[in-house]
Amino acid sequence: MSTPRKTSLERLRERIAKVEDRGWFFAAIAEQVAERRQALGLSQRQLAELTGTTQSAIARLEAGGRPPRIDTLMRIADALDCDLVVELKPRRARS
Repeated sequence: MSTPRKTSLERLRERIAKVEDRGWFFAAIAEQVAERRQALGLSQRQLAELTGTTQSAIARLEAGGRPPRIDTLMRIADALDCDLVVELKPRRARS
């Protein structure tokens, strides 16, 4: 009996789950969102209203409690008058 092939998304999720230091990435995003929101004088509730989400979702994002979805980040970036930049860089060759 063969095992069903995993989708690209399933493989990606497994890989992300295995990365021990991924917390820095989400923490950096959370910090940038909080700093920009505060610089614009917006409350979490105001940002939530601008992005069509809840204040608690913004609070969780800023606390690094849950990785944000890309579409959520795009709406937040727009509300904060920012460009969202996502970049893929080839890894260094492994020895």
